[in-house]
Amino acid sequence: MSAWIDRIMREFPADLARFWIACDPDDLLLDERILYGLRERGFEVLPFEDSIAFRTEYEERYRAAWDRGEDGSAKALILQLRGTDLNALPWDYVREGRKVSLGLADLFPKLSYGVIRHIDSDHHKALFEAHNRHATQPLGEGATKDFILTHIFRISPYLLNRAEDFWRELLRLHYRGSGLPPLLADHVGGIVADNPDLEDLPVAELLSSKSVTLRVLQDSWDEFLAQHGVRSRRSADTDRDDTRAFSIPFDHPDVRVIVDNMFFEGTLQPVDIKGSPSNLPAWAKVGLKSDANALGELVAEGAKRVGAELPGTDSSHRDWSDFARRMGEIIYRFHSLSAQQANGVQQQVRDLQRDADTRLTDWVFEHFADLPSLPAAKGPVMVHHVPRYLAMRRGAGEERIALLVFDGLAMDQWFQIREHLAARAPNLIVEENACFAWLPTLTSVSRQALFSGLKPREFPDSIETTSKEPSLWARFWQENGLRKPEIFYRKSIKRTGQLDELADALSQPSIKVAGIVVDMIDEIVHGATLGKRGITGQIAEWCDTGFVERLLFLLAEHGYRIYLTADHGNVEAEGIGRLSQGVVSELRGERVRAYRSDVLAASVPDAVDAFRFDLAGLPPGFLPLYANARKAFVPHGEQVVAHGGISVEELIVPFVHIPGEKKADAIKTTSNRL
Repeated sequence: MSAWIDRIMREFPADLARFWIACDPDDLLLDERILYGLRERGFEVLPFEDSIAFRTEYEERYRAAWDRGEDGSAKALILQLRGTDLNALPWDYVREGRKVSLGLADLFPKLSYGVIRHIDSDHHKALFEAHNRHATQPLGEGATKDFILTHIFRISPYLLNRAEDFWRELLRLHYRGSGLPPLLADHVGGIVADNPDLEDLPVAELLSSKSVTLRVLQDSWDEFLAQHGVRSRRSADTDRDDTRAFSIPFDHPDVRVIVDNMFFEGTLQPVDIKGSPSNLPAWAKVGLKSDANALGELVAEGAKRVGAELPGTDSSHRDWSDFARRMGEIIYRFHSLSAQQANGVQQQVRDLQRDADTRLTDWVFEHFADLPSLPAAKGPVMVHHVPRYLAMRRGAGEERIALLVFDGLAMDQWFQIREHLAARAPNLIVEENACFAWLPTLTSVSRQALFSGLKPREFPDSIETTSKEPSLWARFWQENGLRKPEIFYRKSIKRTGQLDELADALSQPSIKVAGIVVDMIDEIVHGATLGKRGITGQIAEWCDTGFVERLLFLLAEHGYRIYLTADHGNVEAEGIGRLSQGVVSELRGERVRAYRSDVLAASVPDAVDAFRFDLAGLPPGFLPLYANARKAFVPHGEQVVAHGGISVEELIVPFVHIPGEKKADAIKTTSNRL
């Protein structure tokens, strides 16, 4: 156990009390490593967000069992209060609970609290060790920033004297998934502002945003090719914004090795070129589509490299989210190959998918129970965090927000749509992240959680239908200060012919939040007969209608900030036979069955290749049975594309923000060409 985790743990001695109250203004307890450590010692942490919901769960899962002399769901419960005002709690909790106070200011007394509060919890362990070892005296704000940059991010802005130094450190940061918090990025930007080699660069924006960095790299790759007499077809697009292209030293050894990996793993996309690349260095051909056979080799090598860095059971949810995006890029690229090319690399991709799903299932059994409690302030970890995160964004000044839910959109299919947008709206910048769907990964479970902001156990009466989504969406926003006329919900949007009517509705100035379900992907998946390769072709045809960019344009035109996500993904699966149980199973999906009692669940024959995984966040008496690996409860040997189970492609979905004041102009350029 690390010194950081041990420091938190010692505040909670075992067997001292059943019920604890932790005043935790900095969400220190809502770190998955802390949650896991506490759970191993018999503690559970439950954030106090809604008094009624908390009391219901407390009474049902804990107190009733304790009164009977049983442990119940846990030996002890910690009420996590995000603040220090105990008056916010019911008086009986304050009377019964044992109080503990935790705060960054107390744990890092020699560092500036105004700075360390901006540091992600993933860095607290390393920062605690560096603080205890190297902080010999109290540091001010500027010195604290330098301390964190040196000891946590391994970067010294005072040594970024040349362009190659900056690009090397920038790519190193983003390649390992640790871009700088905006506060530190601005600090670095201020220090290097007078450097003539860097003065034209948006330094702070590049250091803090991976999406901006990748778009700059992609655009600047064209400039690099042109310097070697090679012209890409992308560069012929007169509507492309060349202000994002810079002279990057791609051929510098320290820069080249990271760019090379980015092309192999799909983070950067190879480009079509005109003419022969005879003057181009051999290493740079990894970024070209000139050799059709090389694309297959690119997928094979990418699968190998990504597979070599599989997260394990000790990994964080961010590790899995990052991995899901890297794997999604490989799968998208794989399905874009011709059938002949795909046959040559299919085994490598299948091995990657199999190994990833096995590791993820093990991780889910250990850690999934902690995810619902994690904070959403810096981005949703699970889909039911999305409304709460959007409410925070409104509080931060985003007056109008649109949530687009692409029903059933897997990560690889998002990358296909993103590349379509990159071609049709080249100036569009998207900020990509990921979040976890609810288990089982079914629409009635996960999409309702997404729109309601609730755990499934909080909507037990509608867990088998989506009919209450509009009222649940409205209720969340009314509880967050909006009036009913300011809230919009619409589903079954999928064709360009529907967009004029949608635009008329969304143009109403009273509307502040809009929830829109785009269900074309789900419709394609449920009608798929040629697997995910066939789905890729159908998505391409749908994108060619212009629906996606027109939808984004009309939202941007009316001043909405756009957030795009999915309720679950989809996966190719093979039939293991139907379960003929009549009405014994209340919910019958292709990848999962749900039962109302242990007795009914036990009626499943032992020979069935399936497993149980029960979650506290599901309603009592809702017991899922999952088909093992990439299997489905359909006739033996039948190939289907389905969802409901536990796989990387089903469970981890995109969460995308389309930011910035230029978004309307970026999409309008495309709209005018259609």
